[in-house]
Amino acid sequence: MVKSIIVALVSLALAVPAFAKTHQDTYPVPCSELWAAVKDTLRNSGHYGIISTDNTEMTASYNFAGAIRQRTNSVLLNAEGSGCTMQIQSSYRGPAHDDAGDFKKRVEESLAKLKGSAPSEPAKPADTKK
Repeated sequence: MVKSIIVALVSLALAVPAFAKTHQDTYPVPCSELWAAVKDTLRNSGHYGIISTDNTEMTASYNFAGAIRQRTNSVLLNAEGSGCTMQIQSSYRGPAHDDAGDFKKRVEESLAKLKGSAPSEPAKPADTKK
């Protein structure tokens, strides 16, 4: 009985990541700015292994670095009026990771950094000793 339950749970845990899902978010910036943030995230965050990128089509395929099973995800940008839509094809969401959500958060941090709107350090108090 216990063995059957364990086998069922392991089977379910391995099957859930197999269902890829597309996540879509629209940003009020041109795709060229968002693409720069996507590339910065992939190259500099330390969380991804780049499989391929296409600057003309603004697409990339990447692995989540450090994963037990290599999970291939992809991102695609499409112009939407004066903004840009980012589509993330994600193959995993579990208790410890949300590949699409984590990627989106890192892209937004990179976008803020590249636009120069990253939070600045607090001002140092003036030296009152004279």
